[in-house]
Amino acid sequence: MTRLSHLDTVRGLLTLQDPKQFLFFTRTTNGRRAGKEFLARLKERSQGRDKAISLTSYGAQLKAIRRWGLEQPHDLSVIHQHGGIFATLLDSAAGCAVQSTLPQGVAYTSLDLTVKFLRRITVDTGTVRAIGTVVSKGRQTALAQAQLVDGTDRLLAHATSSCMLFPVPPSQG
Repeated sequence: MTRLSHLDTVRGLLTLQDPKQFLFFTRTTNGRRAGKEFLARLKERSQGRDKAISLTSYGAQLKAIRRWGLEQPHDLSVIHQHGGIFATLLDSAAGCAVQSTLPQGVAYTSLDLTVKFLRRITVDTGTVRAIGTVVSKGRQTALAQAQLVDGTDRLLAHATSSCMLFPVPPSQG
């Protein structure tokens, strides 16, 4: 994983593209399109942006990933119908889509989540990716959807989530 992160970061630098395009999105047509749309939404947001990651933080994250990768692999073949991890991925993708549209000082929380599993997901499925989009956003609520796809963009699961929007008081720090 560390090697891939370094390679994708270098690939981004050499092609003058944001490394996130390579790190977080598949190289399929849909993956490239989703990446470009996501990065365009990030550029639109002018307030409440995260600070650039420091080299120290980047190194610490890669060290943790490397350490996790050295652990004995878990036997996931015994899990036949547990969808909690995939529901969490879908909930996170839908929530991140909503969060990406909010101005500084506004937060969200999930009100509900409805998940439909369309295909069996096993170790043989390979890498899965969650893609969240906002369907509708008002002053107090937002509706988002998320899709879980495999490496060939085959739809594995779909979710919808209603989110409540609320103001966050400024920090007193």
